[in-house]
Amino acid sequence: MNERIAAKLATHRFLALPFALWAVLFIVLPLFFVLFTGLTNGAGNFTLENISTVLQSEYLKALGLSVELALVSTFICLLLAYPLCLILRERKESRGLLVFLLFLLPLWMNSLLTTMAWQTIMEKHGLINMFLAYLGLPEVHLINTSAAIIIGMVYNFLPYMVLPLYVSISRIDESIIEAARDLGANSWQTLRHVLLPLSLPGIVSGSTMVFIPALTTFVISALLGGNKVLLVGNIIEQEFTAAYDWQLGSALSMVLMVFIILNILLEAFTDSGEQGKKGRS
Repeated sequence: MNERIAAKLATHRFLALPFALWAVLFIVLPLFFVLFTGLTNGAGNFTLENISTVLQSEYLKALGLSVELALVSTFICLLLAYPLCLILRERKESRGLLVFLLFLLPLWMNSLLTTMAWQTIMEKHGLINMFLAYLGLPEVHLINTSAAIIIGMVYNFLPYMVLPLYVSISRIDESIIEAARDLGANSWQTLRHVLLPLSLPGIVSGSTMVFIPALTTFVISALLGGNKVLLVGNIIEQEFTAAYDWQLGSALSMVLMVFIILNILLEAFTDSGEQGKKGRS
């Protein structure tokens, strides 16, 4: 029996070898080089000067604006995705599947192309202002503003909220909802005391999957924000490709890693709490 278990473990280790090699080459080594570059100067000596530079007001302002826009985009995605997932849960036939696939459509398209399409739609003589002019309404100025960046983020990252949220809501036992209604709970009370707590893992997972790419994006802000709205992702891109200051770019990347790690810890804490509840039940 022990020999069979040992042979099974050896087979599992052999099958995991390609992923382990891939993880070392494309995850561990790049992270190591970012940490090494961010904590050293051009001569390779250890220094905290890069970290102290990140704390200057111009970088903190870009970081604060990035966090603010990412939070707003995540909240809007949640507001749009949650009612949709509730509707899809009630309509599991082919029509519901078609609506579900329509919301996932941006996931299958190149984000650069979709963002450029939004650039055309929101520019001064774009489709939105053409439609407003047709109605005799004053034109709106969207392009190169924070609102344009939020619209681009919501469009590109909404599928990342829909997917985990739909899985979480669709797994809720219908008998629990029926029991709440039998006990006299109205729709709002059922949503607040039954659906929201039971779908919390999906909310946290979806929020994490939207917040992280929204925080680190630089393509959407570059195309829809121009040079008037500068996010931390744009500064990192410029430090690596234009200023060639890899030390400062790596130090800024380390700051973003802190936010990513905090999100992962929050999701892990939520998952462990749910597993604990299932174990006790």
